[in-house]
Amino acid sequence: MKTLIFHSQPSLHLSLSSPWKPKSPTLHPTTLQNQTLPKRTHHIQPHANAKGFGNNNAPATMKEKPTSENPKKDDDDEEIPQVVTERMMVRILAAVGLPLATGIAFLKVFQVIKEKHLWDVPLWLPFLTTLLTFGTSALGIAYGALSTSWDAEKQGSILGFEEAQKNWVDMWREEDESA
Repeated sequence: MKTLIFHSQPSLHLSLSSPWKPKSPTLHPTTLQNQTLPKRTHHIQPHANAKGFGNNNAPATMKEKPTSENPKKDDDDEEIPQVVTERMMVRILAAVGLPLATGIAFLKVFQVIKEKHLWDVPLWLPFLTTLLTFGTSALGIAYGALSTSWDAEKQGSILGFEEAQKNWVDMWREEDESA
């Protein structure tokens, strides 16, 4: 009885494939003879005019109006000084780059130890060190921005703990005021 039930379903044939081709199931040639494929009646045409960045054909309502009448900006946000922006970028690069480089170095050290048969490194150890170092690297973006002194005249400390505490409170205070 089972052979009659399974006979109506097409059989899949997995062929031996080379490592250069992705492995995917293929239909056996005898099943293709029994089935007819639906024909396409329409084709999808790509649109050449992408909307978004740099669209010169934007409607008149979307174009910026000259601000000769009112040179003051409409929003209350202050512009970040160039000195603070550069300082922030250096801190972000350091807070992301150091843990990332440490994680890659740990992986290389574990590889050398295992290849030279010095120690059979358990699989959880590289996983844990990668999780910690790459996770710290991801958090480094936020910490690099928060640990920077937002005052253009004040340099701030090396690690920026005081600035991070102050900026964290200021950021949430501004969020509460705007809500």
